[in-house]
Amino acid sequence: MNDVKTALAWLERHASKATRDGMARYGVPSDTAIGVTMANMKVLAKQIGRNHELAEGLWKNGMYEARMVAGLIDEPARVTAAQMDRWAKDFDNWGICDTVCFALFDRTPHAWKKVARWHDRREEFVKRAAFALLWGLTVHDKEAGDNAFVDGLGFIEQGATDERHFVKKAVNMALRAVGKRNAALNAAATKTAQRLATSLDEHAKWVGKDALRELTSPALARRLAAKPKR
Repeated sequence: MNDVKTALAWLERHASKATRDGMARYGVPSDTAIGVTMANMKVLAKQIGRNHELAEGLWKNGMYEARMVAGLIDEPARVTAAQMDRWAKDFDNWGICDTVCFALFDRTPHAWKKVARWHDRREEFVKRAAFALLWGLTVHDKEAGDNAFVDGLGFIEQGATDERHFVKKAVNMALRAVGKRNAALNAAATKTAQRLATSLDEHAKWVGKDALRELTSPALARRLAAKPKR
């Protein structure tokens, strides 16, 4: 299954009106969707395997499900910085944004540069992508030192005042994710969250207070204490 037409036909066969109608409940616009479950999109992606050319073809199609599959099958080593900018400009919902960031962009050599360049962009889902990338890097970049994530905390503090729901949620999740990476970063993230929690800005205050509940939880403290030190 290595051409766009065949992949689209597979998606059409696995689409349903019920799935499409249910997307709105999760904040995913359905005007470009046909109604394929995430489970089925992963099945198709597994059948295809990694395929950079097919990913580009599916992305250009514009269908929600086609773009989701594109993010699952593209080859991180072949993704360019220009492609990342081009795809990010097309992000129009959190599902596409997060899937592409978690499954593809955070595995590319350009990921950290895009966190730095996108964190203060005005476009809602490009800005969300910066924090989704940072969130993903806490899990997938095993070699990154703490300093990179401390820099990320600075971006988080700047982004916490954004009033838009999908940006604010990503900032919050990135803050929590950094604080779960190791004990030292937990201490740094907790300080950031404490400052935000006392902010006069209501959005920053929510980000900080919500993050503190997890960052200071006994369960997380026990898990971090059990982690082997690098």
